[in-house]
Amino acid sequence: MSVTQVIQSRRFPEPAAALRLIKPITWFPPMWAYLCGVISSGASPSGQWLLVVLGVILAGPIVCGMSQAANDWCDRHVDAINEPDRPIPSGRIPGRWGLWIALLMSALSLVVGWQLGPWGFGATILGVLAAWAYSAEPIRLKRSGIYGPGLVGLSYETLPWFTGAAVLAAGAPSGEVILVAVLYGIGAHGIMTLNDFKALEGDRQTGVQSLPVTLGPERAARVACAVMSVPQVAVIILLFLWDKPFHALGVLAVLCAQFWAMTIMFKDPKAKAPWYNGTGVLLYVSGMMIAAFALRGLGGLS
Repeated sequence: MSVTQVIQSRRFPEPAAALRLIKPITWFPPMWAYLCGVISSGASPSGQWLLVVLGVILAGPIVCGMSQAANDWCDRHVDAINEPDRPIPSGRIPGRWGLWIALLMSALSLVVGWQLGPWGFGATILGVLAAWAYSAEPIRLKRSGIYGPGLVGLSYETLPWFTGAAVLAAGAPSGEVILVAVLYGIGAHGIMTLNDFKALEGDRQTGVQSLPVTLGPERAARVACAVMSVPQVAVIILLFLWDKPFHALGVLAVLCAQFWAMTIMFKDPKAKAPWYNGTGVLLYVSGMMIAAFALRGLGGLS
């Protein structure tokens, strides 16, 4: 039975499948990055807790959830090869419901983003556009192992970090905040590359030129780890230069722990990439929060 025939076998989505479609497990990185932005801004959250909570919900369940729904809809034929039990190819999200959910959540994103003021609304527009540019034809940056993970890394880490800082400060963040946010967004390119390992076979069959497809699992894993590591080294150097040695040592400690996790992954990159995404990524985002507190000490505001 084809994917089209399967998704026509039901009339309405299963509630559990709809929740799985927006992948709650993926919400954490942008929510965490938004909180990093709030902390790094140097502004007091007192009297602004609604902006903090609303921003976290927008970054995670709404915008990130929308991006996952859009990606699953646009990838339904690839998922039929890689993971046929996913909500759309399995038929638990039938017809065009996957598309309608993604479009409705895009509209909801803009409505909620409007509540965060001009900086929050502008960032929300960028986030929605990035989600569709990544997944949808004719742009579909996901086809590229360079631009696709790069866009997702910046959208998951840099954009919500910048948004959290700008919303709390009611203005542009300092150059230091922007620089660190960009560095962590660049490093997240490596995280997204490792995430592509699970779709290796389907990507190969459907012409998606992810780095695991073009370089092979071993070389792609090493490139991904280098891309994750270099920006963190830059953050460590910057924190030393900004007279934040203890914070710099904290980021260095979590980077060393990542190096240990990388050595384990290199033994079998294809099998161990999911393990690393649960272990090394937790260390990566811990370094983000350490850096955020360092930036708060710098005064955060421009």
